[in-house]
Amino acid sequence: MPDSAVPDSALPDRALPASALPNGALPDGAAARAAAPQRLAIVVPLKDEEAALPSLLSRLDLLRDELAAVAVCEFVFVDDGSRDATWQLLQDHAATRAAVQLVRHADNQGIAAAIRTGLLATDAPLVASIDGDLSYDPLELQRMLPLLDGADLVTASPYHPAGSVRGVPGWRLLLSRSLSRCYRLLLRSELCTWTSCFRLYRRAAVADLPLANPGFLGTAELVVRVLRRGGVVREHPCVLGVRRFGTSKMKVLRTIGGHLRLLWQVARGRIT
Repeated sequence: MPDSAVPDSALPDRALPASALPNGALPDGAAARAAAPQRLAIVVPLKDEEAALPSLLSRLDLLRDELAAVAVCEFVFVDDGSRDATWQLLQDHAATRAAVQLVRHADNQGIAAAIRTGLLATDAPLVASIDGDLSYDPLELQRMLPLLDGADLVTASPYHPAGSVRGVPGWRLLLSRSLSRCYRLLLRSELCTWTSCFRLYRRAAVADLPLANPGFLGTAELVVRVLRRGGVVREHPCVLGVRRFGTSKMKVLRTIGGHLRLLWQVARGRIT
């Protein structure tokens, strides 16, 4: 679930939002490294997204071209137990493309598990995960990449003061803000967004982290584990829109209960 906005001035050193960088400056060393293209694996978890695939593939082609000067892109599509034509369409339209891997879960394992599968399927030093429903614009990766310099994870942040949300029900926003406050208090972090699936990772910093929660909850668990390890997480203000295709796979009540359990585990020191 999305999380609420907080003042940047309250952020500790290990949770730096994009807007904390003065005058749009890049983190130390980023300007020098920006000239050299880096290997970037883009993981795309999919569950019953046959309606979205044509637009998604077109958008990813554009993303690859836009990033060509700074990143050599490869794509890992993870079909997370789809029961529609998603897997067949991937084989028909994606398998023959250069630098593409297709991975399939026979049964649905959850969004965090699918992202982890994609992350482990590549040895690229930089990895992105994006939403297959295009609720975020993948082209925002252009602005997120420089923020990964000196960080372990960069998350799209619609609830950053400079971000925005379109079409999300008010009750869900209230719920997200309440959960966000709990995470911030327990972890002494002022991150605005905890559960976005649209992220950049330094693979070496996250590949060995265990995940007890394979679904939506696992996206928050991963951030908790990075911070508990002393890692650096940055946020990029972003626009979260309503999904353009299909229906959400999130089970709201189950997800709320999961967050409460995770918060209890964090409070008891069981998530490290």
